[in-house]
Formats: sequence, structure tokens, C-alpha cells
Amino acid sequence: MNARNPLRDSEHFRAEALRIGGERIARDRTLDVINPYNRERVGTVPLATLDDVRQAYRIANAYQSRLTRYERSSILQKASALLRARAEEASTLITLESGLCKKDSMYEIGRVADVLVFGANEALRDDGQVFSCDLTPHGKKRKVITLREPLQGVITAITPFNHPMNQVAHKVVPSIATNNRMVLKPSEKVPLSAYFLADILYEAGLPPEMFQVVTGDPREIADEMLVNEHVDLITFTGGVPIGKYIAAKAGYRRIVLELGGNDPLIVMEDADLDKASDLAVQGSYKNSGQRCTAVKRMLVQASVADAFTELVVEKTRRWKHGDPMDGGMDMGTVIDAPSAARFEALVNEAVSQGARLLTGNQREGALYAPTVLDRVRPEMTLVREETFGPVSPIIRFRDIDEAIAISNGTAYGLSSGICTNRMDYATRFAHELKVGTVNLWEVPGYRIELTPFGGIKDSGLGYKEGVQEAMKSFCNGKTFTLPW
Repeated sequence: MNARNPLRDSEHFRAEALRIGGERIARDRTLDVINPYNRERVGTVPLATLDDVRQAYRIANAYQSRLTRYERSSILQKASALLRARAEEASTLITLESGLCKKDSMYEIGRVADVLVFGANEALRDDGQVFSCDLTPHGKKRKVITLREPLQGVITAITPFNHPMNQVAHKVVPSIATNNRMVLKPSEKVPLSAYFLADILYEAGLPPEMFQVVTGDPREIADEMLVNEHVDLITFTGGVPIGKYIAAKAGYRRIVLELGGNDPLIVMEDADLDKASDLAVQGSYKNSGQRCTAVKRMLVQASVADAFTELVVEKTRRWKHGDPMDGGMDMGTVIDAPSAARFEALVNEAVSQGARLLTGNQREGALYAPTVLDRVRPEMTLVREETFGPVSPIIRFRDIDEAIAISNGTAYGLSSGICTNRMDYATRFAHELKVGTVNLWEVPGYRIELTPFGGIKDSGLGYKEGVQEAMKSFCNGKTFTLPW
């Protein structure tokens, strides 16, 4: 592994210093970042103290950006170009610290570059509206002009491990585009990607006060990031328990929570099974199944379930998994060995309750084989809760009423994928599934970085992410009226 590592002597790779304002502050206490595949140390990051965190918020709060729309757009465009030029380096860093295969990490770099470009474009867009007031008999000859302004305080962003750089981009790019200031805590499992992106943005011209990265033990610093007097908004992507803890702790502050999912791919009796099984396999195993919008349940109409299952098993067995740095692999590891052990235990529990294991469920450290189970029942823990890994549980149903009931029968409500050519089916699913997104003939995770994204129930509060929606939530609205 070492011989293939172009980052061994890189400043991004070591990241010994905190980025507090425009200064780099060394810390004696550090955290090792470990490669999930071979357990080698990838690098180290500093452990911030409470004083470091408070200082970051003081710096951010004291700074008022005066960047024009053109300047913000130019910074984001330049950052996108810089990232694309360093795509191989950035991809390798993601693979080393997360265990995601090179195919997935290169794809992620392309998505991050897209987020930067979309943010650059949206920064140029006038976000105000003009209303005439002489619309009724008692109206006046006036105009109302709406404006969007940056928040008065600082944005706290907390991101998870599963898309190490793209999750960060979806927080910081809308913040920059709206002239806000942000303090970010990335996952302690994959912090190097956040530092890499931060340095790209600084090189592109971003004032460091607008985006500061703090790394540390969440048990020490996380609460301060929720209750600091300068925090105006908290944006969090991650698990449901932590999201609900943030909601309880935040007090009188705005929160945007993008939480877990238990997303179904629903295959009706009229579906093209070859196409549907392609979507099922890709949706289950891309990014090692570690996506809130991965296919977590395959709901298949009983009359086509045998044929569909046979195709899924065949395609799963062709899905290559192993050394994440091997460019021929379709899947690397999951984030760590305890996660892989949890998937194995959930599958074993389902088998003990009557499910049939058809392939997979082999584990070596953090390497977990793509796994298919048939005859899974909705009450099994494997599908009642979110299994955040490369597992394909197949649940059979009789008709569309039962499919909708099973889909809606969990605490989650993020996304879904539908395989049918019947418009009456598609219309019912669009209206009756209790989720934030319904994708016809696509995986549940399909979207572009610009469009609204988010869920309901335990998947979130209904507020959307995506560049446009995040920019709206990161602003205060103001109206200005004048004679006209």
C-alpha cells in the first residue's frame, strides 16, 4: 500500500495543525486516521480543545464577509477547477481513510466538483422578488422587494463518514455562496478529506474566517458546537439518535437534520427484471452500501420474485470486492470492522428467523461481501431498522396495497425507487409513499447536487438539502417596501 500512496509526504495527508481563522495551530494531542482495509495509519489530525472551538466561533462571528456575488462565484469556480486537476490525489485520500474503492472515490470527486460549480452559478442568481401592492381595492401604489441576507451568527456543520468530501461540500458551498461563516466538525473517522477541501478553497481565495475545520473527540467538543452563543444554525447529516440529541440540545436555534433512511426498491409484476435487478445491485452496493439512500429493502411482487432474485444473485456474485486501491474492484470495505460485524450479526439473526441466505455474509475485518437474502419479513431487524451496508434483503408482496403498506411501515421516510411501466401504479406510489423522494426507474439515491433532497419522519424534519435549498435555509429573509 505504501508504494502506491502519493500522499505520504503531503501536508494534507498529515494535517497536524488546526485551521483556526487564518492561523495553523499545532496540537500535541492527535488522532490517528486508520485505513479500514489494512489497518495502517493513514495520517493524524489534531484534537481540538474546548478553547480552540470557542476561539473558532469568536473569529467567525467577528468576521463579516463583503464578498460580492461575482467574487463568491469566482472562488467556487476556481476551487472546482483545482479539485478536478487534483482528482487522483483527492480520490486516493478518500479511499485510504474510508475504505471506499477507487471507482467510488473518483465518482465522489466529480460530485464535489459539481457542487462547487452549482454553488458558483447560484451565487450569481438574484434571490429576491418584487411584488406590486395595488392588487386590491384597498391597495397602495407601492412595491415590496424581498431580500435574502446572511445569518447574523455562525453556522455549525457536522458531517458523517460515508461521503467524506461530498458531505462537507454540501455544507460549505451553500455557506460560501450566501456569504455566511461556518465551523465544521467532520467525522473523526474521515477528517483528512475535509482538510483537503478546505485547503483547496483557501487556495481559491476564500477568507479562512468563512470556513474553519475543527477535529476532535465529539464527546469533548460537540456540545459546544451546539450551544455556543455565536451559533445561529446547525446543519447535521448522520444517524437518527444523534440527530434527535441535537434537536433536544440546540434550543432556540435553527436546525437542518438529514438523517437515516430505509429506502425500498419496489419491483412490480410488469417490470423489466433485467433492468430492475441492475438498479437493485447498484443501489445496494455502490459506496459499500453506506448511503442513507442506498437500497435497503427490495420489495418484489410475488409472481416475479423468483426470477428477479435469481438475477440479483447472479449479478451480486459478479460484483468484485476487495482491496479498495485496486482499480478493478467494484467495492472496497465498509468503514470499520465493528460495522461489518454488525451486518453479519443482523443477517445471521434474519436467517435464524427464516430468511434464506443466497450469497455473501462473509467477513474479514472491515471487508464484507455483498449479501443477498430471500424470504425476508418486514418485522425482521435487518429491514425494520437501517442496515447501513451492502446487504440486499428481498421481501415479497401480493399487490400494490401491500407494497405501499410495507414501504411505509418503518420509522424512516427518505427515498424510494419504483420499477413499473404502469402509470396508475406510478401515480399511486408518488402520492402514497411517505418519503421525501420517489424515483421512477431509478435507484432511491438518484439526484443531482442542485436539486432538493431530504426526508420526513425519522429521516429528517422535512427541510431540504441540495445547493438551492441549503442556500435558502442559510439566509434570513427581509422585505423592503417603497412608494412606486
